[in-house]
Amino acid sequence: MDVVFDRGLARTFAGHIHWRACGAGPVVMLTHINQQSSALMRELMTALAPDFRVVAIDYPSHGHSDHIDWQPGIEDYARCVVETMDSLGIGRAIAMGEAVGAAVSIAAGALHADRIERVVAINTPFFGDAETARSDIADIAKVRPSDPTGFPAPRSIGYLLANDPLHAPMAPTQDWMDRINVAQFEIGRDRWQAMGALAKFDVLARLAALPKPLLMLYGEHFIYGKHRARLAAACPQAEVRTVEGGRFCMSWERATDIATHLRAWAR
Repeated sequence: MDVVFDRGLARTFAGHIHWRACGAGPVVMLTHINQQSSALMRELMTALAPDFRVVAIDYPSHGHSDHIDWQPGIEDYARCVVETMDSLGIGRAIAMGEAVGAAVSIAAGALHADRIERVVAINTPFFGDAETARSDIADIAKVRPSDPTGFPAPRSIGYLLANDPLHAPMAPTQDWMDRINVAQFEIGRDRWQAMGALAKFDVLARLAALPKPLLMLYGEHFIYGKHRARLAAACPQAEVRTVEGGRFCMSWERATDIATHLRAWAR
């Protein structure tokens, strides 16, 4: 089907938040991976559009949203989700996101239970403690090149697969890599804000406080998938499913599979 994307800006406490939307039906608020934007969610939005109204936001400093000069928390991103809903006149929605977006969706469900009906967490990350967070983020930084001023440098697919395959889809295309590079340029020197937020996010506590149904989707080859049992145990109503052949960026590469899981689970 041909999908028409609407776009706009929502005025929030963190400035103007850019959003993309398509489809019709129950609303899904979609949140993206670290150092990306809603432009990387188009495949998933298209897959969901026949049955849902999908609204994908750019975090502050990401995509076409306003830049901020302070360190946000995951809870601030969740607030941006709800204030975008306010701007668009959306009363209640499903919160869905991948990686950092999974954390944002969990926070939205825990902190704004009157607005979030269900949560879908795709490839939920988990550090475990502050030292692991510091080490893991430092390892990621080593393979995210910058120019001498700290501005992001573009990467080729060859570079990504040779140096950081665990943070790539199973079969990335040049179109995907081009969008990643553009998203990096849009964030600029603020690109570590989302990882800074994730490093301080207590996912176990937020899962324990989540009163809503939770679907946790993990790629078969996702780096933090080894923690799925521990995270699911923190939220008794969680349902955990594995997406075969999935790794990172499943919302791009396994969009149809994710949409199928959501349709079946939401019924």
